[in-house]
Amino acid sequence: MLKILAALAVLALPAAAAAQTPPPQPVEVMVLGTYHFGNPGQDIHNARVDPVTTPEKQAQLEAVSGGLARFQPTAIAVERIAPDQTTMLDPRFPAFTPADLLTNPDERTQIAYRLAHRLGLDRVYAIDEQDREGQPSYFPFEEVQAWAQTNGRMDDLGAMHGEVAAMIADLERRQSSETVGQLLAAFNTPERVAADQGFYARLMTFGTGDEQPGAVLNGRWYTRNAMIFARLMQVARPGDRIVVVYGAGHGFWLRQMVQTTPGYVLVEPTAYLTGR
Repeated sequence: MLKILAALAVLALPAAAAAQTPPPQPVEVMVLGTYHFGNPGQDIHNARVDPVTTPEKQAQLEAVSGGLARFQPTAIAVERIAPDQTTMLDPRFPAFTPADLLTNPDERTQIAYRLAHRLGLDRVYAIDEQDREGQPSYFPFEEVQAWAQTNGRMDDLGAMHGEVAAMIADLERRQSSETVGQLLAAFNTPERVAADQGFYARLMTFGTGDEQPGAVLNGRWYTRNAMIFARLMQVARPGDRIVVVYGAGHGFWLRQMVQTTPGYVLVEPTAYLTGR
């Protein structure tokens, strides 16, 4: 009997040891949705953004950087494709100098590189996914437009475009009265992120029966964001605090993926942008 009890005790040791092993530290992720500072004209709707290389805007961006630094990031991820998919490192960051802030308006330089340089980080990752030759587009909006044209829905689509145009006009007006930090904070409230997603969701009404271009667009847009998040997961380490600097249109799905992935915690950027 004693031998049996001793054997059972030995078998229980691994389970007891496992129970005492602390779980991995969660990965904290701050998704910072941005508007395009450099106005590259790559979106369906593009805002006229005031130059961010002026002394006034540079002071505002320094304040943004100081606020984000309070999060104490250990890594930063940006909207760029990494040529080396084994490391996912952004190839442009090593050449960055503060002088670039006065000539390069791109938000990756102005926010991500500025912050990484301030904190002495070398882990700046390029995690983007883009259309690939010979594969379907991740954003087949032309197919939605064609369906709307054929099915008498162009007025509905035009009304949606009008709503987005009004939001962009509002951004353009507010640049003169609000700081960059205030504008970014407004872009990143949960309510604004949900409202932005509404445009994509409403595109699913453009389709009927077996022909569903709006649903297909939403599925492919989700896939692109899933590819982006998968890359983030591949570079994340337990206990990391990662700032993801991305176009605001990606905010809904990237945030949702952080919130629903075990071991990941979403950190809201607003308090770090406003000082509250």
